Amino acid sequence: MKKCLLIGAGSDLGVHIDGARNGPKEILKLQKERKILLEQDKKIIKSLSDSDLRKNLKEVNNFNQKLYEVIEKENDFCITIGGDHSIAIASGFASLKKHKNLGLIWIDAHLDYNTFETTITGNLHGLPLATLNGLNEDLRPFEKENFYNPKNTVVVGYRAMESNAIKEIENIKAMGVTVFTTNDINEMGINKVMELALKIANNNTFGVHISFDLDVIDPDIARGVTVKEKNGINLKQVQEITDILIKQDTIKSFDLVEYNPLNDTDKKTLEIAQFIIEKVKRNL
Repeated sequence: MKKCLLIGAGSDLGVHIDGARNGPKEILKLQKERKILLEQDKKIIKSLSDSDLRKNLKEVNNFNQKLYEVIEKENDFCITIGGDHSIAIASGFASLKKHKNLGLIWIDAHLDYNTFETTITGNLHGLPLATLNGLNEDLRPFEKENFYNPKNTVVVGYRAMESNAIKEIENIKAMGVTVFTTNDINEMGINKVMELALKIANNNTFGVHISFDLDVIDPDIARGVTVKEKNGINLKQVQEITDILIKQDTIKSFDLVEYNPLNDTDKKTLEIAQFIIEKVKRNL
């Protein structure tokens, strides 16, 4: 049985809305495993300017540098708990540093495939997947050469059509990333979608990094996230995804991100987050 390290990445510097920085602390309170909590500097005043298309870039990079260094030196299986999704830049690259060649499954309502040229908000949590595929050099000061191959990268659960979605979709198509929407899940079934996702991510790699954004779940079920998108997956599909993943011995690392306790008025999202983490730990 593998040892597990829970790493709280308490930062919401990648988004103009507050709250996700407190998510890891709330989740870790209920966990007994070995754990580390990193938190953003409370003195930081986040940029909220609509014209700032590199919001808090220096601060995000500083936080991710520290997170990367913590994860990269660990031999235990790391579950990184965010925080907004920009923290996956650190967790994803740190895992890739250790395992050299990994596939990537991005479970999310959003593509997170903007670049500094296509983002219209400047919120850096909309850029991490593109960054892990080798774009956005300014967001990866600790990794200049080793990236996740887009051909081994899969998005599951996309449904958010933002106003600049055409450019973002152009980015992801040009790179060759596979995308399964919630419509695909409903039409094909989650088992088939995950079977295909794992096949693509595992093709000629040494394993897979999973990055699970809680906003993939329908907000009527899980309201405790920062950016809500209607028509998400349901609890049965969440359970099916986790059941499929825990059967895989190729999973090398795992993120769970975007829990925002300020919006979790019924604590249901916290329960779901704990459920997912317990499932992952049980398979180690």
